[in-house]
Formats: sequence, structure tokens, C-alpha cells
Amino acid sequence: MLEHLHIRNVALIKESEISFGDGLNILTGETGAGKSMIIDSLQFALGGRAGKDFLRHGEKQAAVEALFSVQSQALTEKLAENGIVPEEDGTLLITRTLSEAGKSVCRINGSTVTVGMLKEIAEDMIDIYGQHEHQSLLNPVKHIRLLDRFCGAGFGEAMEEYKNSRQRLKDLEKQLAILIGDESQREQRMDMLLFQKEEIEAAELQEGEEDALLEQKKRLSSMETPYNGFKRRLIRLTGESVTLLYDGDDRAPSACDQLGDALAKLREAAEYDAALSPLADALADGYAAVEDCARELKREAEEQEADPEELERIEERLQLFYKLKRKYGGSIEAVLEFYEKAVQELEFLSNSSEKAAELSAKKAAEEKRLSALAETLTARRRATAEQVEEQIETALHDMEMKHARFHIQIEEKADWGADGKDKVEFLISANAGEPLKPLAKIASGGEMSRVMLALKTVLVDADEIGTFIFDEIDTGVSGRTARRVGEKMRFLGGKRQLLCITHLPQIAAMADNHFLIEKESDAGETVTRVTALDEEGAVREVARLMNDVTETTLAAARELLAEK
Repeated sequence: MLEHLHIRNVALIKESEISFGDGLNILTGETGAGKSMIIDSLQFALGGRAGKDFLRHGEKQAAVEALFSVQSQALTEKLAENGIVPEEDGTLLITRTLSEAGKSVCRINGSTVTVGMLKEIAEDMIDIYGQHEHQSLLNPVKHIRLLDRFCGAGFGEAMEEYKNSRQRLKDLEKQLAILIGDESQREQRMDMLLFQKEEIEAAELQEGEEDALLEQKKRLSSMETPYNGFKRRLIRLTGESVTLLYDGDDRAPSACDQLGDALAKLREAAEYDAALSPLADALADGYAAVEDCARELKREAEEQEADPEELERIEERLQLFYKLKRKYGGSIEAVLEFYEKAVQELEFLSNSSEKAAELSAKKAAEEKRLSALAETLTARRRATAEQVEEQIETALHDMEMKHARFHIQIEEKADWGADGKDKVEFLISANAGEPLKPLAKIASGGEMSRVMLALKTVLVDADEIGTFIFDEIDTGVSGRTARRVGEKMRFLGGKRQLLCITHLPQIAAMADNHFLIEKESDAGETVTRVTALDEEGAVREVARLMNDVTETTLAAARELLAEK
């Protein structure tokens, strides 16, 4: 719903702020006062084009701000798709400026957006009906969706089931196309898959191997850097320790060898003196500990020495990993996943004849299922269409189009589409003897206005758009018909927010909120002012619309307002 509109430097409007309310918002005023400019400003804010006279003379920038409250789930979802989130109170502030150079900037809740994005979002926010405006109901593409929303409980589930079946059929057709398509292409595909499979297999990849190799490379590479004093001393001391403890040299046997000899002699002595046995055991424990330490120290010493061949091997292995990751995925895990899929597809293609027969049977079964689901959708639409036709014709007859006929044409398409096999279009015959024809071909502006109003009145519960704007809907309408039009608009205003520009007192009297648009000259310049009317102000304005403000018209105006 449109909560607030702020207009600055647009044509005759120097600055104006309008706070709209629920229900029927009526805008009246003398011809040329600027009523349509308010609607033009709103259209501009929502992505419409600005004419050459849109910017007020002498000003450098025009600006329009429109504050909406978001109440539609469809609108919320569309906003989310475009990365836009309403404020905590559910409001959406749309701002658009136009410079004297013709450049415009669009923002939603402070974030800059493109005009295209703005238009897309606006489609679910507001519908404008004027004598020369593009109206959503005139677009046949939207007709099937409107009808579907009217189909009632259970239709959504049926549509979802149809869409799932259609997707399954597409998947089966895709698989079949691979199997029964060009033989040479299938063989080429199998050759490539086989090569990829064997290439990955030959690598003998292991999860975690790459990280281990990178760590080993880091350690070995550090050994190849120029040794500082600390590193040289570390290697020398470690090597000498290994010599003394484990290896020995020409000058003396190792400590382990000497401890081993000492232990052997002590055990022999313990055979003659039992008191030496505990000492022998203690020495045996010490010997084992020293030997373990010596072995570990020797391993560390060996790893401290650079191994160019091992480093080269690691480099080659890591290069292989890089090559495979570049071809099949960004990680070893992704490469292994690619391998599994390649194996599955290769198996699938290798048994093409059996698989093709199996898939063909599944495809035939799915086509039968899809056809039945599409027929169910069609039956629901035809039944619903009859009800909607009757209701719209009744609404048209109520507005003095006694001979109008309305028909929802449902034709079968050649292929299964996203919404079934139905092509839906709204057709109308406004006068007796005239053939049914598309809505866009209605010649009379007055007839078009009433048809649009009748359609919206009947289809309002199926349409999620929150605000409808009728720009001079009263064209070609007068007398009793005007009263009927006003009654329909008041009914519609009970379900949606309406903004209506009118010159007819019968319609103006139905207002929930009434705004007077006036053109004034002030300090040598002409400006348009907008005033929200109180009860007495509304009476005077309705009287003016009747002819002139007199005691008679004032009394008639009060009577009209009392009847709403």
C-alpha cells in the first residue's frame, strides 16, 4: 500500500507531500490543476519515463519519494530475489531523482538500483489504469495466472505435482538424447570419460596426502637455504651425539655398544653373586632407554640433512595434484567426486541399449502421468472460468453495459508448458452484435474503464497487487452509470487501496480520503497545491463538481455523502 508521496520540482508542483490512507482515495480539482501530474510522478518513481517538461522550469533536479508498506508475500519474495529487505516496520522507501541533464538515479531503502529492477519490483506493487496507460490486465500472459489464483483450494498442489512431473520428463528426455543420439558423439564422450577415469586412477589420490606433502616440502626446502650458525651447530651436535651414542667410530665404540658389553659382563657376574642381579636389571632398563633415544636421535639427524631427490619427488607429486585440480575441481575431494561421476556416466553409456529401453518405458509412463495432470488443471480452469465469466458479466451489467459478454478462452497448446497445456486469454464483447475480441481492442475509453473496474472487482482476491490507480475512470460515464461505478469502486476500496482521479460527484462522494488539487499563482510563479479535505471540505468539493457551490448543491452533496 502507498503510504506517503513526496514530490519536489515536478512541472507545476514545487513541493508537495501527500499521506494516503486505506480504501478509496479520491483526487479532484479543476482541469489543468495538476491531478494527472501526481500520478505521473508516482509512475516516474516506479521506473516510468519522464517527459521533457517533467522537471520544473528553472530547477536543477526533480525528486519523487514513495513510501510503501509491504503486505504481499509475492512482493516480499521478489524483493528478496533482488537482495532487498523491507524495514523492520515493513516499509519500503523508493526514491528517484532526475537532473537537468536527463540523468536519473533510483534507490530502494537507500540502496541504488537499476530502472529495470525498479520496474520489475513495481509490477507487484501498483496497477495504474488510465485512458492511455499500459494495464496489466491487457497482457494475455497474466491471464492464466489470474485465473489460476481464482481456482481455489488444492489447485496449487495440483500445479506443483504437474511441475514436478514435467521436470522428471525433461530429465528423462535429456538422458535419452545422450543414449540414442549421434553414435560418434557418444563414442567420443565415452573415450573422454575413460581417459579421465584412468588419469585419476593412475594418480592414486589419497585424502590428506597433499597437506602432508606440503608440510614435508616446507621442511625439506628449509634445509636447502644457506645455513646460519645455529643450523650448522644443530646438525653438528646432533651428528656427534648419534656417533657417540649409536654409531661409534675408529677411536671408540658407541655408548650403546659399551653399555651392551657392560650389561653382558654384569649378568655373567650375577651368576656368581645374586646380589648383583638387581643392578644388572637396572642397567638393562637404562640400556633400553639409551638405545631408544639413540635410534630416535639418528632418525632426526637423517631428516635434518637435505634430500634433493626426495624434494624433487614431492614437487612432481604436488604438480600432478595441481594439474588434476585445475582440470577436475578446486580440491582433491572435488577431483575424487568428479571421478565417481565419470565412472557412473561411463557405466550408463556402456549399457546404452538396455538403458535406452528402460528410459523409454519410464518416459512413456511419465508422459501419460503428465498428460493426466495437465487435463486435471484444464478441467479446474474451465470450471472456474465459467464462474468468473458469470460474475464479470454481472458486474458489467450493473454498470449499465447491459449487452456486454465476457469470455475466458482456453485453448490447447502443442507442448506442455510451465503452467500446463492451456493458453488463456480474456475476451469481451461490449455491445450487442459485436464479436468477442481481446481486451486491448476495446475502442471506447468509457467501456475500457468499466471493464477494468469489473475485472478488478471480481478478480481482486486473486490479485496480490496492493494499490490500484484509476486515472479519470469516469471518461464517457455519467448519470446512473456514474453512481454504479462509484459503488463498485467503494466495494473494491474495501479490499484494496484505490487512488482515483475523477470529475464526477457520484464517484467523489464515495471517498474514504479526499484530496483537492489546486493551481495557484504566488509571487509571480504558478504552483500546484494538494489539500487533504475534512468532512465539510469534501461536501463543498462534491458540490463544486455538481455545477457550482450553492445551497442547493451543498444539500445534494451532503445527501450523496450520506448514502455511501
